[in-house]
Amino acid sequence: MTLRKGFWKNKQLTDLSVEEWEALCDGCGICCLYKVEDADSGEVELTNVACRFLDLECVQCQLYDQRRSAMPTCIKLTPSKVASLKWLPETCAYRLILHGQPLPDWHPLESGSAQSVHEAGISVKGKVMRETDANLDHIDDYVIDDLYHQETIPH
Repeated sequence: MTLRKGFWKNKQLTDLSVEEWEALCDGCGICCLYKVEDADSGEVELTNVACRFLDLECVQCQLYDQRRSAMPTCIKLTPSKVASLKWLPETCAYRLILHGQPLPDWHPLESGSAQSVHEAGISVKGKVMRETDANLDHIDDYVIDDLYHQETIPH
């Protein structure tokens, strides 16, 4: 099935087909980062540590279809989760559509290029480390304030 150009402009998240839902993802990789939740406040902070299955070069899950069985903590985004997950970035297409906002020019559906998210500096590409390079017993040490201003990490 070929996606209709601009399919997201007049639909709610709950009205998207599976194919449309998948296409709406900008490929930033933020969902694939380890997160730390404050036990008292419930606030969730991002780390610069990526799941072991995230290919850091192309920023794609190497086990996408099996990700939930391979990594039980992997979050499957749904319309209701988009509304409740405060750590999703303001640039997240799902969040934008939920709030009736347009996609940014760098979004692959607008630009026509899967690389535009990386070129715009919106993705985790070059800004995170592999899970195997981190000490997960001290995951708090990897909390970051702002992914978009994160220094590049050599791989």
